[in-house]
Amino acid sequence: MIERRTDHPLTMKLGHEELIIRRRYELISIVNDFFIAIWFLAGSILFLFPEYEKAAIWLFIIGSFQFLIRPTIRLISHIHIQRIPASNWES
Repeated sequence: MIERRTDHPLTMKLGHEELIIRRRYELISIVNDFFIAIWFLAGSILFLFPEYEKAAIWLFIIGSFQFLIRPTIRLISHIHIQRIPASNWES
């Protein structure tokens, strides 16, 4: 059985070093979760100061929107469109 990898590693050279990124969709999801945490933490802190309440609300809206992105990233990571190789049987 031939094993096909759907997420090839991304390699970037940084001087004499190489940065290898595997499982890109998982990495994107982790970065998204990290930003969600930042928006909600910053919004919570800003709510302590009445003059920044509007900014806090916007940070919560941004974080909530990113919660919508999370399942989209997971779905994309599971669905890949691949070209079907040409068959000798087709005319």
